[in-house]
Amino acid sequence: MTAIRARFAHVETCPFEGERIFFENAGGALTLNAVVETSARYAAIPDNQGRANGASRALMAAIDRAKADMRVLLNAPEGAIFVGESGTELLFRMIRDACLGAPEGGVVLGSTVEHPASRSAAARWAEVTGREHVWVKHDDATGQVTPEAYAAAVTPEVRVATILHTSPVTGMAMDVPAIAAAIRAEAPEALIVVDGIQHACHGRIDIAGADIDGYAISPYKMFSRHGFGVAWASDRLTALGHDSLTGGPVGAWELGTRDTGAYATLSDVVAYFDWLGAEVSGASDPRQRIEAAGAAIHAHESALTDAMLFGTDNLPGLASLPGVTVIGGADNPAREGLVSFWAEAVPASEIVDRLNEAGIRTHLRKADHYSGNILEPLGQTGCVRVSLCHYNTLGEVRAFLDAVRGIL
Repeated sequence: MTAIRARFAHVETCPFEGERIFFENAGGALTLNAVVETSARYAAIPDNQGRANGASRALMAAIDRAKADMRVLLNAPEGAIFVGESGTELLFRMIRDACLGAPEGGVVLGSTVEHPASRSAAARWAEVTGREHVWVKHDDATGQVTPEAYAAAVTPEVRVATILHTSPVTGMAMDVPAIAAAIRAEAPEALIVVDGIQHACHGRIDIAGADIDGYAISPYKMFSRHGFGVAWASDRLTALGHDSLTGGPVGAWELGTRDTGAYATLSDVVAYFDWLGAEVSGASDPRQRIEAAGAAIHAHESALTDAMLFGTDNLPGLASLPGVTVIGGADNPAREGLVSFWAEAVPASEIVDRLNEAGIRTHLRKADHYSGNILEPLGQTGCVRVSLCHYNTLGEVRAFLDAVRGIL
């Protein structure tokens, strides 16, 4: 844990407020020190890509290396890797192109658990293309949508489908391969786009095993930085018409010159997963090390959330505190490093404020356009989101539980 935490910036202190515990990882994970250094190094380079000089060739090599590294991380040997403005922007682009390029008629299928990044894009482009937008209802009790729920809703008329990998409000992961299989069983030609933004920092992405057409990530939630998103698109989705320069390379997704430094930080992220996998396993293959890292991350985060929910040492967990309700239920194996709750005695906004005063950073989720789809069916105007990552410790969880007990 000491070696892990040493690789990240601002682990224990905020540059503006001083010492604090960071439980706001779903809002943006900590940044690797290597990413900070790489960003500064490339920001100082004046040369452009695609020129006949050594500096330009080095920039192009960094981009090619980053794309190759991301293929290993995502397990995506085929298809296109590209960057854009943000993960949300890339979801909009892929969903738009899928809706415009799919055969006429039919429906667009999504679910009520999804983040507005995919829900809004699907709703807009379903309307523009004259299709019905069908919503698969998520289970309020578990905070997730199941393959069975998709199977009950999908018909041969589905042209485009969206899936959320992990919810930033409930913290629950969806079974993407099984949901994709349920869609393909009735609509084998449907174009399937996945929002992987919340899931990416937890590892265990396997595009080759999912039978999908698009996957989007926000790198600032995966140990890199703000200002760009990264996506994967299948050859089938890439072959559809999309915005591109007239006379430019066929199949190119990127518009204009992208930041080489942004690409290069992706290599830093993949190198970190690879290092972690080597620390926790004897694997020699890079993909196997990345898989080992994902398994270790999941195990550690599960141990932390279990302690938060069920207690540790002599500290009671959230599940045993009077008047506390945990979204998705306390005993839920789909949970990925996140606990959202409310308390009858104290408003969620006050809990967040008082935790901040105690030096513990959490986040208030409101029943707004971001989280209303989860909170309104539960009759709540807000909840406290406590989001962990694998660099958090049991000692930090103890401090949180002690503070919450005092507040309540």
